[in-house]
Amino acid sequence: MKKILFTGGGSGGHVTLNLSLIPIFLEKNWEVIYIGSKNGIEKDLIAKIPQVKYYAIETGKLRRYFSWENFKDAIHIPLGILQAIRIIHKEKPDIIFSKGGFVSFPVVLAGYLNRCPKIFMHESDVTPGLANKMSLPFVDTFFTTFPDTQNFVSNPQKVQYVGPVLSSRLDNGDAELGRNMCFFNKDKPVIMFVGGSLGAKSINHAVIKNLEELLEKYQVIHICGKGQTSQARCEGYAPFEFVDKEFADLMALADVVISRSGSNAIFELLSQKKPMLLIPLPSTSSRGEQSLNAQSFQKQGFAEILNDEDVDKDLVAAVDMVYAHREQYIANMEAAKWKHTSNQDLFAKITK
Repeated sequence: MKKILFTGGGSGGHVTLNLSLIPIFLEKNWEVIYIGSKNGIEKDLIAKIPQVKYYAIETGKLRRYFSWENFKDAIHIPLGILQAIRIIHKEKPDIIFSKGGFVSFPVVLAGYLNRCPKIFMHESDVTPGLANKMSLPFVDTFFTTFPDTQNFVSNPQKVQYVGPVLSSRLDNGDAELGRNMCFFNKDKPVIMFVGGSLGAKSINHAVIKNLEELLEKYQVIHICGKGQTSQARCEGYAPFEFVDKEFADLMALADVVISRSGSNAIFELLSQKKPMLLIPLPSTSSRGEQSLNAQSFQKQGFAEILNDEDVDKDLVAAVDMVYAHREQYIANMEAAKWKHTSNQDLFAKITK
C-alpha cells in the first residue's frame, strides 16, 4: 500500500486543502498519515478522520521581525525537526504534501533529509509564507494559486501555477433552507459576515456596533468564530459560531458577503459569484498577503476593500455601496476567465 504524509496547520487555511484531498487518497487505498502541532486547529480537524494516523511535533513560530520569543522558539524548531526525522524514517512515506504553516518546515526538511521520493507544497496567497519560502529548496514542485507567486520566490522553476483548488461543497446550496435556518423573510436582502475559522474580532465588534443601522436595510448572517458570539439572535439577525454542511445553504441565501481576504475564502466566493466587501487582516497581524489578495480582486472588479482600521465607522456605507452595484460585480465575475483546478485534478498531479 502506498503512503502519503500530509502536513500544515496553525489556521484553517493551512488545513482545508488537506482535508479535501485526504478522502480521495483514502478512497484510492492510500495509507494517510499527518504531522501537525500539539495544540493547533489541525489536530482537532484530523481527529475526525479515524483512518488517519496523527503525529504531533514541537513547533515554533517563524517571525520576520525581532522578538524575544524567537529565542524560545529557537529551541522548539530544531526539536520539531528531529521528531519529524524520526517519524518519517519510521513511516517511509512515498509522498509528502505540505500546505504551509509553522509546523510544515520541520516536516519538509525532514522529508528531504530522509530522501522522500516526492515532496509537494501548496501556497494559497500571492506571496508565499515564511515557512513555504524556507521549505522551497527542499521540495520538488510548488503549486500556486496566483500566477504572480513565481515573482516572489528564488526558485521559480519549481513553481506550477494551478489556480485555486476548489471543492464542490458550495455548489448545491439551497437558499430556502438557509432562509428557514435563519428565520428570515423575503422582504429584505441578506448580507453575510464571515470571519474565518478563528473569527475576526474587529469585524465582529463592528457588526454589533452597527447592527441596528444594518437591520434597517438588511437581514444579517454573522459567522463569528468559536466562542465569539456576543449578541443574541433577534429578528433579522442570525449569529453562528461555526457552520459546516449548512454553510452552502447560507451562502446561497446571501446577496453580499463581507469577509477577510484569505485566498481560500475569496476564490470560493468568486466561484459562487458573490459580490464581496473584503476586509484584509491589518499589516500588524500578517505579512500583508491578504491585502495583495484583496487588491487583485478589486482590480478585476470582483470586490471592494475596507481597511480594518476603518471598519467601525465605514462599515454600513461600504456595504451599501457593494449592494448597490452588486449586478456589476456579478457581471464581472461571470465574464472573467480564471484558471482553477479540482481536488481530483490535484490528486492526479501529485500521484502521476
